[in-house]
Amino acid sequence: MRDVRRSLCAVAGAFALVAATLAVPATAGAGSTGVTGGDTEYLVLLEVGADRNQAIAAVKAAGGVVVKENARLGTLTVRAAASGFVTRVSASSAVEGAARSRPIGAVPQQKQRNTVERENGGTGKGRSAKKTVGMDPLDGQLWGLRMVRSDLARTVQPGKKSVKVGVLDSGIDARNPDIAPNFDWKLSRNFAPDIPEIDGTCEFRGCVDPVGWDDSGHGTHVAGTIGAAVNGLGVSGVAPKVTLVQIRGGQDSGYVFLGPVTDALTYAGDVGLDVVNMSFYVDPWLYNCINNPADSPEAQAEQRTTIRAMTRALNYADRKGVTLVGSLGNNHEDLGKPRPDASSPDFPPGTAYPRTIDNATCFDLPVEGPHVIGVSALGPSTKKADYSNYGLEQIEVSAPGGWFRDYFGTPQHRTNENLILSTYPVNALQAAGYVDAAGNITPTGLAAGAQKQCPAGVTDFTKCGYYYVLQGTSMASPHATGVAALIVSEYGKKKGRGDFGMDPDKVGRILMDSAQPRACPNPPLQTYTNEGRSDEFNALCEGTRNFNGFYGHGIVDAYAAVTRY
Repeated sequence: MRDVRRSLCAVAGAFALVAATLAVPATAGAGSTGVTGGDTEYLVLLEVGADRNQAIAAVKAAGGVVVKENARLGTLTVRAAASGFVTRVSASSAVEGAARSRPIGAVPQQKQRNTVERENGGTGKGRSAKKTVGMDPLDGQLWGLRMVRSDLARTVQPGKKSVKVGVLDSGIDARNPDIAPNFDWKLSRNFAPDIPEIDGTCEFRGCVDPVGWDDSGHGTHVAGTIGAAVNGLGVSGVAPKVTLVQIRGGQDSGYVFLGPVTDALTYAGDVGLDVVNMSFYVDPWLYNCINNPADSPEAQAEQRTTIRAMTRALNYADRKGVTLVGSLGNNHEDLGKPRPDASSPDFPPGTAYPRTIDNATCFDLPVEGPHVIGVSALGPSTKKADYSNYGLEQIEVSAPGGWFRDYFGTPQHRTNENLILSTYPVNALQAAGYVDAAGNITPTGLAAGAQKQCPAGVTDFTKCGYYYVLQGTSMASPHATGVAALIVSEYGKKKGRGDFGMDPDKVGRILMDSAQPRACPNPPLQTYTNEGRSDEFNALCEGTRNFNGFYGHGIVDAYAAVTRY
């Protein structure tokens, strides 16, 4: 994997970490006076070696209130006014920069849901599952497991409980009987409390969803693909015996903000997680640019801070032994030749404006950050899914992500069987109208691909397994994460006082070396007009059979990964 993405390291520079405790609430002396400070939350990045008290004084002088500290990264979480704070606080010699982290008191509105992931049109045929040794009843529908050869790999290495996989996402529904056996209640955390103004009414006291809860469904779907247990029920994951750890950094509404992400990555390093899956980009900027002329000076300063803060967090996790895996994104573009961005900033809603994106100075984070293994998405035919980003610069490997429009010209075109089936929270299915109040799947839910299986004798539907189909690079990344977890399980070593792990660079090398090479299509310009897409979706595959912009080093291969070395 390429640890230096374009000029990112030059932007971030070298820095020394300040040793202290993650996410320590600020004391009264740090400016916590009971005053809210404002309606916006910021992440303030301290200069390397800066005096902490000087930085806190600068925050106070700029009208902010410190509410939390991550001294390992040298950041302060601050509440301040919606405008002017970045410029004022950045004038201090103790502060490198500041960026909006999360909105507080914003207009109630959810982030536009990614229609790519929910493109299914209700034409599923309910294919019957084939029972295989070491597999679960619905695994016959999981073509992704077979594509990455998890069905074979588990006969050699199904994963070890000592290998801990972090799901940096919207949470994980630990009630699901396919998740429960592998879920780590002790290590799991929530770094992203609900924000009523964007997430809706809080379901739990203090607006903090408990560990093991997921209102979105996205994180639970990802977790199931990685490590759903083999238990004779529902589905199984790529690595069905590894440990799943929730490190929630995403909101119910779909937003994923800077502060929770950096805190989650720091925590992942501190508690010794082996692999972390990141199926998102950090809001509100699709691309964070150093000095885009379309941006205001304050917006430029915020994006520079985001780049530096994410670089610190990713470097910290990597140094602590965490293998980082990220989705390439669903914007159907070559990340080395990005199109103009008209979607940023995506918060507050309605504030986006067109920007030309300079490849050398703009970054899609976290996937274009250091040490992140970038994954593209394939349909069941192994073609690059039309929505998937690609390109020689950022890709490492490819994996099954689902593609509703695959198999044009055949009966399988536009069917749910082309999507990725995985675990899903019943509460999220109920909110979508796919499950009724009694826990029964509605006709609409059946058409949309929802399924249900209950353990024998269980009458409480909340203890049943619910499953749903999605597509996206968000679904491809966890297939690669599962293979990475199997690699650590097979080749990891004890270190220190009984800890178990493996150098992330070695994990990445095996993941890439064991991938199934796949050549570019012939002709290399893949068109998607038959599938109903505009010319903008057409994609040119560049490179060789051993490494190209669609497949990277190849399709991840769990069996080869655990048997070849």
